Amino acid sequence: MNNFTVYSREGCPYCVKIKEVMKLAKLQHRVYDLGTDFTREEFYSQFGEGSTFPQVVVDNKNLGGCIDAVKYLREQKII
Repeated sequence: MNNFTVYSREGCPYCVKIKEVMKLAKLQHRVYDLGTDFTREEFYSQFGEGSTFPQVVVDNKNLGGCIDAVKYLREQKII
């Protein structure tokens, strides 16, 4: 079973969308929110300066944003 982590921020439509996909697909995932669980500096140090929200990680592998994560889920036949 894959363990997904979603790095999210308030007011981000793609963050809402990927969390919905995770929930509908019944995937085990954790959501970390900017300002509560991590700072912008921590986010940029992990994903690189200028990275956008959300960022999705599975088993320590960075999948990227919403579109890249959904593409991965389809390629892996998870959804």
